[in-house]
Amino acid sequence: MDATTLTTAYEIIRQPLGEILPRLSAALAPLVPHRGAAELSTHCAHSPFKSVGETDPLVAADLAPLLDSGVPGSPWQGRAVVGGAVREVVAVTSDATARRSVLVLLRDEGSAHVAEDALAVVQALWDLVTSHFDRFAVEALPGALARSRAAADTRARVIAELSTAHAAAFSGVLGVLRSRALDDATARATATDLAVSALVDMRAETKRDRLIAEEPAREAFARLADDLRPMLRHSAVRLELGPPETERSLAADVAHSARAIVRALLLVILEQDSVRRVHVGWQLTEHELRAAVRDDGSGGLDPCDLGAGSVTDRLEVLGGHLDMEAVPGWGTTITAVIPLATPDAPAGAADPLTALGDRELEVLTRLALGLRNRQIAGELHISESTVKFHVANILTKLGVASRGEAAALFHKAA
Repeated sequence: MDATTLTTAYEIIRQPLGEILPRLSAALAPLVPHRGAAELSTHCAHSPFKSVGETDPLVAADLAPLLDSGVPGSPWQGRAVVGGAVREVVAVTSDATARRSVLVLLRDEGSAHVAEDALAVVQALWDLVTSHFDRFAVEALPGALARSRAAADTRARVIAELSTAHAAAFSGVLGVLRSRALDDATARATATDLAVSALVDMRAETKRDRLIAEEPAREAFARLADDLRPMLRHSAVRLELGPPETERSLAADVAHSARAIVRALLLVILEQDSVRRVHVGWQLTEHELRAAVRDDGSGGLDPCDLGAGSVTDRLEVLGGHLDMEAVPGWGTTITAVIPLATPDAPAGAADPLTALGDRELEVLTRLALGLRNRQIAGELHISESTVKFHVANILTKLGVASRGEAAALFHKAA
């Protein structure tokens, strides 16, 4: 990868999340001329489908087959049915992360064949972008988690409402068409087949959405185990694992958060010199996930050692809490209790930072650290006037009158 490509990659991933696909599309246009671009990113539970350019009437369901059939590392070019029509496309899948993603570039009819070296650059950039996206999901940062959970909950409600409405309509049609009062057997059979096909498609769409927005609990725990083993590879502490005994699935934001929380708790426990064995287990009840970390240490771990940082912040977003039981001489058990349903936020409890865009959050983070406008501009590679514009918007959205008040709100929410 040459210096120009590296510079392009840097310019893409430093953008706010919502601007990455447009910038990627623009960067790829000289290599692969296209009319529009769309992505299906399975690690992004709240907004897995994104598009830019001339992509109507493309939807997520059009990209799902390309996600399943593509070969990671080998971009595919040819004709595929997308948006209800056969079109020239370049499809790029990536397994740079545990959950695969696909980028589809929509091209003009009769477009020239793309050279292999150009496709290699496209693949490298898409691998980089998906790894960048996956970092936000894996770290499950509280602010991003809150926005993810709110958006995912809204999307799930809309899908449920549409599914119920469609099912009722199709069931009604089937009831009429199956009536013996109708004597046109051929028409009835044809219409019945159409209605049945529509029902099957609707159920398949719901299943595809669940595959994107959820993780099987066993697979989610297996990914956690893969993360934990290297932490203890050269340690005298023995790791014991207790995977969940269920075939159920978890919402992706719950799975990401549970893994991040357990990793953080394990690091705290490993600071104790007396620990020789650690057990990590997940248990799913009807309403909650209980992620427990138990050690055989002295039992002298203080609750304050857990800190009030990202662990408790993540749990608050999800409506969960930590339970801790320390028995002197026997060890400590810390359990993160995470509700499986989205919690109802009390009136006035919304995080004010959720009103800010990604770039505004980047500016506020640095403002809260005491940086001046010129320093912020230098770190974010934007002009000082642009920083002033963002600061003005931040003050307005947060309803505060000064930078100090904005910084105080940030620290309170962090």
